[in-house]
Amino acid sequence: MSRYAYLFEGLTVRRVAWVTLICVVATAIVVWFFINTYLDLLVTSLCVGYTSMVLFTIAGNLRESAMPREVRQVLAIVAGSFIGTVLTGIVKGRDLLQMFTERLAGVTISMSLGIGFGCVVVAWFILREKLARDQARILAAESERHQFEKNMLQARLQLMQAQVEPHFLFNTLANVQHLVETDPANASRMLDSLIKYLRAAMPQMRESATNLGREVEMSRAFLEITRMRMGTRLTYDVDVPEALRSRQFPPMMLISLVENAVKHGIDPCCDAGSISIRAREDNGRLTVSVADTGEGILPKKGTGVGLSNIRERLKTLHGTSARLILQENAPHGVVAAIEIDDNPATEAAPTVTGAAAAA
Repeated sequence: MSRYAYLFEGLTVRRVAWVTLICVVATAIVVWFFINTYLDLLVTSLCVGYTSMVLFTIAGNLRESAMPREVRQVLAIVAGSFIGTVLTGIVKGRDLLQMFTERLAGVTISMSLGIGFGCVVVAWFILREKLARDQARILAAESERHQFEKNMLQARLQLMQAQVEPHFLFNTLANVQHLVETDPANASRMLDSLIKYLRAAMPQMRESATNLGREVEMSRAFLEITRMRMGTRLTYDVDVPEALRSRQFPPMMLISLVENAVKHGIDPCCDAGSISIRAREDNGRLTVSVADTGEGILPKKGTGVGLSNIRERLKTLHGTSARLILQENAPHGVVAAIEIDDNPATEAAPTVTGAAAAA
């Protein structure tokens, strides 16, 4: 019997309860038009209703049939009304021959009522299933759309991460080549810092999340390379509490701020300047800042991709719970800070304070 169990799928207690309720209500409606007692008509209604329900379920679950499912179910209601009427006669102890001869008119009325109510129920079930199928298609389409948007955002994120400024790498290699001939000890130290930088940077370019400690070490290696290239023109310090180093942080963003501070802050203007990396946490809000004592926020022609990429990547990864802030660093220079809120319920939309420096 187990091989035919699928035919009865959907024959649940809930469906039985619905059919019982329909039979009770239908009997209460038609009893006023007949001399039968309510109980007598209820027995007829239940026999026809339960039989039709079983055949309706089987007809809907047939796997191989040239006939449309809805047609099979309507025919199941007709057959159920006939078989249910015969079953009613057996339950009531009636003579079946007499039922289909002398009492044919009453039998016909019972079958007609069963078919009528049954077809209404079939139409209701078909409408419900159609609505359910339409809803499922809408949900599937919505799910595909969200997945497509997610894939697009991920692709954009990877593209943004790939746009990290690579020129310093070639400059560093050129400096190493020069130092090998003039100052082998410094060449060795610069090469060691470059290895540390690449070891930290290469895997993170392909990731959507890392921790603050790895980002800080990569930025420290970059600054050490840059300090060796610029000499006494650059000093730096890092103040990141050990407890915050394990916090998740978007990859390649801190290094972008550091590069921006060197390229557009210290390098163009100063005989001597400094860069400071700080991290603080307040009520679940992580703030990581890069402050320089360089040129400051000035109107510039054109726009670069560095800071705009950071804003886009923060929006992609964190929505409104993260933002980039630019402020003047008195008496001169810029403070660029990334704020990420772990409790974004009251967070405002991402904003940028001050004019964006070109990147």
